[in-house]
Amino acid sequence: MKSTKFTSLLITLVLALVGYFLLPVISESMASSASVLAIGIIIGGVVVTLLAPSSSSVATDEEDRQTLYVGNLPYRANESIVRELFETFGSVYSVRLVKDKQTGRRRGFGFVTMNAQGANDAMAKLNDQEFQERVLKVREAKEKTSQEQTSQAAE
Repeated sequence: MKSTKFTSLLITLVLALVGYFLLPVISESMASSASVLAIGIIIGGVVVTLLAPSSSSVATDEEDRQTLYVGNLPYRANESIVRELFETFGSVYSVRLVKDKQTGRRRGFGFVTMNAQGANDAMAKLNDQEFQERVLKVREAKEKTSQEQTSQAAE
């Protein structure tokens, strides 16, 4: 975060110096306005840098998300039905149901990304519960290992 603000201030300073020294060279009548321009650039850059949202607020939003593995889904279930089911527990950001590459048919499992509190509630309430005549398995999704990614890419 500090390096981003430092970079912004550095760019502002460079622009101000270029405006201060280059503008009078281009036109002698603008010599007095060069210092006003330089001061304006510095003040504007400082204000924009201080008011800009920090990158930590974006990271906080990203950290609040959790991906769940949802297994033993009915083959007829689609993304919108699964989304409706999980939205009763919190904000759902995405639903991805896995399909067979060759047939295009759903494989009976998928992944739901939602806010962390809703994900915890969904795991507690939906795991081992019946949904459309199937008993769901809802767990925290595991990260793919590099070996799994390599073997999947080879297929």
